[in-house]
Amino acid sequence: METMNRPRLKNLSHGESHKVLEIEGNHGMFMPPHHSTGEAVIVIKKGSVLIKMPDTEHKLEVGNILIIPAKKEHTLTALKEFKALVIMALDSEIYFI
Repeated sequence: METMNRPRLKNLSHGESHKVLEIEGNHGMFMPPHHSTGEAVIVIKKGSVLIKMPDTEHKLEVGNILIIPAKKEHTLTALKEFKALVIMALDSEIYFI
């Protein structure tokens, strides 16, 4: 049986214009190249992650916030067990490349 090695996404809440997703994973988990159709804000609540974009990378730890532009391809690697919130427009979609 193959073990899932990707972070888990869960819908937490939504309002009239925005939704909040929770993403969590264990050390070493990897989210392959993807993008959101709208701007996304990621807030690290536990642990740390590395977000790589074609032209930059960001190491994020507890309390760090990053705004990811709409349609900006990126990956996420868990440097430690982590939990984060992702806030985006209600009609935004995540597409894996």
